[in-house]
Amino acid sequence: MSDSPSDPSVTNEANALAKRRKRGAQPIADLIGGMLAPAARKRGFASVDLFAYWPDIVGPSFADFTQPERLSWPRRLEDGGEQGFEPATLTVRCEGARALLLQYEERAIVERINAIFGFRAIAKLRIVQMPISHIGLARRAPLPPVPEATERQLKQDVAGIEDSGLREALLKLGRAIKATQSVKANKQM
Repeated sequence: MSDSPSDPSVTNEANALAKRRKRGAQPIADLIGGMLAPAARKRGFASVDLFAYWPDIVGPSFADFTQPERLSWPRRLEDGGEQGFEPATLTVRCEGARALLLQYEERAIVERINAIFGFRAIAKLRIVQMPISHIGLARRAPLPPVPEATERQLKQDVAGIEDSGLREALLKLGRAIKATQSVKANKQM
């Protein structure tokens, strides 16, 4: 192969490189998701969504002490199993005595997981007591509270929303935006 400009392989590589440069910085989650997908499929997960949303699914009381381990799907008819769709069993690692508390929350957690999938994908949890492999992610410092005047303005802005869950979510989002703007303004000074 020659490295002349008329060589199509050189031109294609140059075009691909130019496209990557134009794209600029990408969120690391977009890059890692593709790399984790084969490992997730090996453990029975169709995508990495369950891993990505796990802290939101189980809540702050279990996020640091539990971890989805494996999805076990029942055998299908063509594999010698039952006829029709049967939901999977999710194996969850849990540290120590928190397994009992997690067991009490099993129904709510299964409902949240199924809400993310959009169908009844999980029937039950299988909880195993094992150490959790913690990834050394830096925790973001909590945002400072917003001033009282800003809080009043935010509440006034969302007062017309009837759905209390949506109203609270928008209020929380507004607080986060205002607090972030405040932190950035203080850093620039």
